[in-house]
Amino acid sequence: MGGNLQSGERLRPVDLARGHGLSTQAIRNYEEAGILPAAGRTPHGYRTYTPLHARALRAFLALVPGHGHQAATSIMRAVNQGAVDEAFRLVDESHAQLLDDRRTLQAVESALRDLEPTASPEPGVASGPAGVSGPGPTFIGPLAGKLGIRPATLRKWERAGLVRPRRDPRTGYRVYDEADVRDARLAHQLRRGGYLLEQIAPLIAQVRAAGGLEPLEAALRDWHGRLSARGRAMLTGAAELEAYLSERG
Repeated sequence: MGGNLQSGERLRPVDLARGHGLSTQAIRNYEEAGILPAAGRTPHGYRTYTPLHARALRAFLALVPGHGHQAATSIMRAVNQGAVDEAFRLVDESHAQLLDDRRTLQAVESALRDLEPTASPEPGVASGPAGVSGPGPTFIGPLAGKLGIRPATLRKWERAGLVRPRRDPRTGYRVYDEADVRDARLAHQLRRGGYLLEQIAPLIAQVRAAGGLEPLEAALRDWHGRLSARGRAMLTGAAELEAYLSERG
C-alpha cells in the first residue's frame, strides 16, 4: 500500500458509510470488489480507511450514473491495480456507447420522419418509406440478420404486438411486408434506446393508426434528456476520477 494510504486521518467503515448513505457492508463489499484500495488493519484486525479511500468512494459513486455500475466497478478496479491505461480505455468505451446511442436516436428520428403520410401509391406499387422499409416481403431469418438479432427476438416482438407478419398459406412461414419491416426496425431502435416492449407496443400502434411523428414526440424528448443527463454525469464522474488519480499520485 502506498505511503499516502497510510498517512492522514483514520476512518472507520461506518465513517465512510454514513457520509454517503451506505451500509458498512456495502463499504466492505466495495473493498472486496476492488472499487476501494485495500484497507489497513488495526492490531485487532479491524479495517481502517483514509481520506484517499473516501476519495475513491466519491469517484466510484460519481462514475455510476454515467457509466453504469459494472463499468464503474471495472474502471475503479483498473485504477487500484495500477492499470490506468485500461481504466481510460473503459471510460472511452462508455463515451463511444453514448455517441452510438446518440446516433441511434438520430436514426430513429430520421426513420420517424419517413413515416409522415405520403400520397397513395399506384396499384401494385410498394408503399414503404425509402430508407426504412425493405424492397419487398421477407422472411424471419433474413430480417433478423439485417437487424442483428435472433429470430426468437422477432417472435417475441410478434407476441408483444410490435410486428404482425402474415403466414404464407402454403408453407406456414412468417412473411414480413414493408410495414412489418418498418415496425421491426423502429422496435429495434427503440429497444436500443432503453424502452421496454410494453412501452414500445402502444407507440407503434399509434404510429400505425396516426401515420406520423406526434405519438413519439414525448418519448423522443425524454430520450434526448436522458442522453444529455448521461453526458453530464460522465463529466462529473471524470472530474472525481481525476481528483482520485491526482491524490493517488
